[in-house]
Amino acid sequence: MAIVRKLERLELEKDSSHSEADCTYDIIVYGGEKFLQIDTYGSKQRKFLGKKSQSIRFSKSAIEQLKLILKDNF
Repeated sequence: MAIVRKLERLELEKDSSHSEADCTYDIIVYGGEKFLQIDTYGSKQRKFLGKKSQSIRFSKSAIEQLKLILKDNF
């Protein structure tokens, strides 16, 4: 699992295709701090369907950065 506190832009040198995956979220309070946790699950071709693949927790400061990124680009 990763806790993200800061986002930094790094332009990709080349784009690659990705497969679709299911995703869930929850609001977690840990150590008195609130996080947005996003979990992704393996593709439909994965050996163990429904198994969690990645978990990322975004801190309040990272969420504020995400809001600005979304506002400026979408």
